[in-house]
Amino acid sequence: MAQKATIYKVELSVADMDRHYYETHNLTVAKHPSETDERLMLRLLAFALNADEQLEMTKGISTDDEPDIWQKSLSGELELWVALGLPSEKIIRQSCGKARDVVIYCYGDKTAPGWWDKVQNKTTRFDNLRVMNILDQDMIALGNLANRSMKMQVNIQDGDVMVSINDSIIYVTPEEWKSAG
Repeated sequence: MAQKATIYKVELSVADMDRHYYETHNLTVAKHPSETDERLMLRLLAFALNADEQLEMTKGISTDDEPDIWQKSLSGELELWVALGLPSEKIIRQSCGKARDVVIYCYGDKTAPGWWDKVQNKTTRFDNLRVMNILDQDMIALGNLANRSMKMQVNIQDGDVMVSINDSIIYVTPEEWKSAG
């Protein structure tokens, strides 16, 4: 019998001083049986870093033709495609063709640099692509804060990110490997 997704209820408050975005999102997030706590928390962090009223979680890990998070315009065009992990050059090319902006949050201190070395030259033509790396120590710290009902506060200023859940605070500094434009 297939395992079912675990449901997480998250009250995510975002204070993004860089983009002047201040809002609280009440999210119901399904954690796929094969998804780790670290990856789930990275999804929430990626949501906060790109927060918008139109931003949505997708089926994510259980489907190949959707990103983990996306934002569509009111007329249905894909404005933002947010992917986690180490997508193939083909997936990067397809997502850059489908969406106005694409952000990849890669992770894995041992695997991400090798992946980036392999695909970096093939991504230079995509002006709508950003690639951000999240260090393993940050992923582990985020994963340790995961619980099924949480109030998460994310403050962003000058690219630095403070994540607060209950009485725990961690600081995450995403490394920008490729900027858009």
